[in-house]
Formats: sequence, C-alpha cells, structure tokens
Amino acid sequence: MIFSVKPRLSEKNCFTFSLFSVGFPMSQRISHSLLDPYLALPVKRYYHWWHIPHWLPPEGIVLIGHLFAILGGVGLAFSTQFWWGGLLGAIGIVGNHVADLLDGTHARTTGQCRNGGELLDHFADPLSFSYWLIGIAVSCGRLDLGIIAVVGLYATAVLTNIKAKLTGEFTLAAFGPTEFKTLLALYGVLMMSLTFHWVPMLPSSWLVALWSYSLLIVFGIGQLLMHLFLAVKEVNEKGGPIDTTEWETVRSKKQILLKKQKPDNVLTSAFLDHSN
Repeated sequence: MIFSVKPRLSEKNCFTFSLFSVGFPMSQRISHSLLDPYLALPVKRYYHWWHIPHWLPPEGIVLIGHLFAILGGVGLAFSTQFWWGGLLGAIGIVGNHVADLLDGTHARTTGQCRNGGELLDHFADPLSFSYWLIGIAVSCGRLDLGIIAVVGLYATAVLTNIKAKLTGEFTLAAFGPTEFKTLLALYGVLMMSLTFHWVPMLPSSWLVALWSYSLLIVFGIGQLLMHLFLAVKEVNEKGGPIDTTEWETVRSKKQILLKKQKPDNVLTSAFLDHSN
C-alpha cells in the first residue's frame, strides 16, 4: 500500500530519494511532545560538542543507549533499598535518551543512514522502557503490576506503528517518550532522596514506589484506551485505500511447484537418470 504523503528526510529516517522512485512509502513524523523543544532540540543542535568519532556507526550509539537502559533498569530495581539505585536509574534513563537523540543526527552528519539502523533503533526503544517498568515492579515487589505495565507498553507501541502504516504519519503524543523518560528520571532522583531521608515528610520509599507505579499504570492504560478510540476514528477518515488482498501462501506455492517437477514414480525417475 503506497500512501500519498509527501516524503521528507528526518534525522533518523534517512532514506535516499531513489527509494521513492521505486515506490517505497515513508511515514511523515509529527511530534506533539511538550518537552522536545526544550530537551531534544538543544542536544541535536550542539551535536558537535559531543565529539563523536566519524568512524563510529550509528548502530554503535544505539547499542550504547541500550546499555544505558539496562543500567537504568538495574538501578530502579534497587531504588527502594539503596540510595545509589535511584541515582543509577536516573543516569541510565538520561544516558539512553541522549543516545536516542544523537544516533540519527550522527547518521545524517556522517552519511551513514541505513534502514537497518532505523529498524534497530525502533526495536530497542520499547525494550528500554520494559527494563525500567520491570525494574520498578521489582523494587516494590509487585511483578503482577509489572506484567500489566509491560503489556500496556507494547500495546501502545503496536498501536502507534500500525496507525503509522495506515495513515502515513508517525505521530508522538503530547505525553510521549521524552515526557515518560523525564518522569522516570525524576522518579529515580526522588527515590534517591527518600533512601537518604532528605524528604522526611514523605512515607517510606517502598510505599511511594507502589503508589507512583500504580498511578503510572492507571494513567498509561487510560491514555492507551483514549488513543485507541481516536486511532480507529482517524484511520477510517484519513487512512489510505483499504487493503482487501488475501495473504499469499508462498510455502504452499513452492510445494505445488516442487510436486509438479518431481517424477511421478520410481521408474520414471530411473529412466530420467539413465537418459542423463
């Protein structure tokens, strides 16, 4: 299905124009993020300050960001027990976000834009959020809430990608990845303060973690249901032509072709072998 969307280059989706000449679609990126103008754009604008080697592939930056995400998840898992847990969680989340902002800029600047890098980047993003949500679930001893949170996370990711396929627009909500990461980083700092007893008026760190996690899940599920309703309405109004084609069972076709090429019996096979 080809969408009639005017293609444009972005820092992460660096397709060449030759792709469009052969009919490859490209989703337009639209961000309604509240914090991107203040947190994302400055990091990209001062890309040269980071002195990233030109030989480093963008996929390497994606890997570094993913390692930061794992570090953040481990830190959040210990955030209710040790002061360094919340600090480690906040550092991991911030490091992941900076890498996520720089990988596309680096690819565009050094001419290393590849579809594989784009795929890996989007593949790693929901995994990073999963580490953090599971880490918080471990910290408050509620893996049942962790399952709900991760299911809601991946449901949101699937909804976003399918909607982008049908409408040709990859849209980020006002409370999107940047806002979520900022909230989790601040949560890590709060947990560090609680374990240090810098905020004596608040309850125990475990209780704060449980309340915060529960509210986050309720908010996330509510946002998911609202976006699902709006997405169904939007794809019906703005989506491309309806795909009415059937699935092509390639394996069945191959089996039929092989069966046609196979000799009917052993005698025929022996005759053909003798003839050759």
